[in-house]
Amino acid sequence: MENIVIGIEGLVGAGKTSICRELIKEIPNTILLNGGNLYRAIVYSMIQNGSKLEELKKQGHKLDIKEMMDLFKIQIKIENNETIIYINNKKVDEDAIQSKEASLAVSTIGGSADNKNLFNFAKNLIDNLKENHNVIVSGRSVMKIYPECNYHFFIVADLEERVKRKCTQYNNTETANEIKENIIKRDSLQKEAGFYEYSPITVEIDVTNCNSVLESTKKVLGELKLPELI
Repeated sequence: MENIVIGIEGLVGAGKTSICRELIKEIPNTILLNGGNLYRAIVYSMIQNGSKLEELKKQGHKLDIKEMMDLFKIQIKIENNETIIYINNKKVDEDAIQSKEASLAVSTIGGSADNKNLFNFAKNLIDNLKENHNVIVSGRSVMKIYPECNYHFFIVADLEERVKRKCTQYNNTETANEIKENIIKRDSLQKEAGFYEYSPITVEIDVTNCNSVLESTKKVLGELKLPELI
């Protein structure tokens, strides 16, 4: 049977990455391509090397994200059925690129930068991975990157639930109000950039009332019509 591609997007803090990591355990012969981490690593590298967020935003479409990826020697490797990011041959600290500052920077820059070459790179990577594996693609603009997706899910949860989950992620190092303000700001930037648009095949999955990642994952699995899951 031909391998498939599943796109997973979602609201900030809805838990799409955790769901993706459970899905690769449930769907045989599957690799997770975490596009969000790749983009974060690129923007994180630019900021760590002295670029100012407002200056980057002003550059708009002159800022070629793939060019930045090459400049900072960012690579993707596969470990334990998941793509891992390396910067200059050193594995990326995921906590650093998942920080509030890095996440806000990605939301700010992502909609105005030139993503064309990065998207082409991602499409070729998905095609290559699909030759031998099912592929789950997590990130933004998945349907623009890979219109041939077999499934596309958009994970949602209400604001208060997303705040609670982010508080847990950040180990309560920030107040709920600070996190809430950050989520609202990122939501606004994501919508403005067109990252919250649905395609004709998009299925919305509301996980507000799910009590665990496993419960959220089961809602996604219930929408998949795969023989190996029946």
